[in-house]
Amino acid sequence: MTARSQTFLSTFRRDKAGTTAVIFALALMPIMTALGTAIDYARAANARASLQNALDATALLLGKEAPMLTDSQINEKATLYFTRMFNRDDVINVTVTPTYVKSGDSTLTVTATGDFPLVILPIVGINSLPIQSSSQAAWGNTRLRVALALDNTGSMASSNKMTALKTASHKLLTQLQTSAVNTGDVYVSIVPFSKDVNVGSSNYNASWLRWDLWDAVNGTCSSTSYTKKSTCEANGKVWTPKAHSIWNGCVTDRDQSYDTTATAPVAGTPATLFPPEQYSNCPVSLMALSSDFVSMHSKIDAMTPTGNTNQTVGLQWAFQSLVANSPLAVPPLTPGYKYQQAIILLTDGLNTENRFSTSQSAIDARTKIACDNAKAANLIIYTVQVNTGGDPTSTMLQQCASDATKFFLLTDPNQIVSTFDQIATSLSTLRLAK
Repeated sequence: MTARSQTFLSTFRRDKAGTTAVIFALALMPIMTALGTAIDYARAANARASLQNALDATALLLGKEAPMLTDSQINEKATLYFTRMFNRDDVINVTVTPTYVKSGDSTLTVTATGDFPLVILPIVGINSLPIQSSSQAAWGNTRLRVALALDNTGSMASSNKMTALKTASHKLLTQLQTSAVNTGDVYVSIVPFSKDVNVGSSNYNASWLRWDLWDAVNGTCSSTSYTKKSTCEANGKVWTPKAHSIWNGCVTDRDQSYDTTATAPVAGTPATLFPPEQYSNCPVSLMALSSDFVSMHSKIDAMTPTGNTNQTVGLQWAFQSLVANSPLAVPPLTPGYKYQQAIILLTDGLNTENRFSTSQSAIDARTKIACDNAKAANLIIYTVQVNTGGDPTSTMLQQCASDATKFFLLTDPNQIVSTFDQIATSLSTLRLAK
C-alpha cells in the first residue's frame, strides 16, 4: 500500500460527517412505512364505509322487490342499485352477491367485496387491501288483506274507463300475488258496485237476508190493476210474492246506521239483515277474501258497466269482507303475524242514488260515515276519483282517504293503470314492513 492510500483510509476513518445521514436514512424508512400505513389504512376504511352505505341502501331498495323477482333478476338489480350508489373509482374488482331466503321471516343479504389499491405501502410490497361488507333486510311477518271496491256503473262504459280499470286491476293483482311468499300472505276481495252489490243469487235461502222489501214489490196482485203489495192490499186484494229463487242476487243498503258498518247480521234483528232488491242493473257478483288469483282475474274480466252510483254500498261491503265473519267468510288471522288491511275505492262519478235518497249530499254523508267507521277499525283507505267529465273534485273522497297521499284525482282513464301500480307498490311496502 502506498503512503497516499494509507493517508486516505486514515482520513476516512476519522471523518464522521456521513454517518449521521446514513443512520437517519435507515431510521426514516420505518417511520415513513408507519405513516404510509396509517394513511393507506385510513383511506381504505373510508372506502369500506362508503361500501357499507351503498350496501345498506341496496338491501333496503331491493328488499321491497325481492319477493316479486326471480333469482337472476335479484342478482341483476343488486348490481344495478349498488353501482348507482357506490360512486368510487378507487375500489377495483368489486363483486356484489345477494342471497335471498324465503321463509316465515324472509331475509335478503347483500355482500360486496373489492380491492383497494394502496399508494404508499407498495414500497414495502403491499399493493392493495381487500375490503368486504354486507347488509341484511328482513321482513315477512306482515300479511296483507285488500278489498277492491270498484265502480261498475254505466258511466264506466265511456272513455274506455272500464277497459283501463280491468287492465289496472289485473296488474295490481299480479303484483300482490308475486309479493306473497307463503300461502296466506295476501288475500284479496273484489266488490263490484253500482246502486247495489251482487252477493250471489244462490244465497236466496241465507239467514242474513230480509225479504220484506223485496216481497213488497216483487209479486202479483189478484187484481192486475195493482203492482205493489201496499196498494194491492189497501184495495182489499191478495198479494202473492214471487219465488225468492228468481232473485238476481242484488242487495241494497241495510237500515241506517248498519248501512255504514261491518256489523255482522243477526237473525231476528231485521235492521242488521241485508235487503234483496231485483235491481235491473245488478253488477257481477262480489268475491269474498281469497288467495285464488286465477278466480280473481276471471272476476275482473266479468265486470260490466251498468246502473247508478252508490259508493256507500260498495265501501260497506268492502269493509264487511275484511272484518266481519258473516255473511262473507273471512279467513282467521294466524298468530305470530301482523296484518295490514286496506280498501281501494275507485269511482268515476258522484253519488246519485241509494235506498233512501237521490240527493248527492245525503248519500255522500252516508259514505263519509262508512269511511270513518272503516278507518276507526284500522283499515287503510285509498280513494280514486276518475274525473273525465269535468265533475267537481269530491271533497268526501278526499276526506275518506286515510291521508292526502292516498287520494287520487284522475282526468285520463289511462292514469288508472299507473295509479294502481303506485298503490300496489305502496301495499307491497306495507307487507314488507317489520
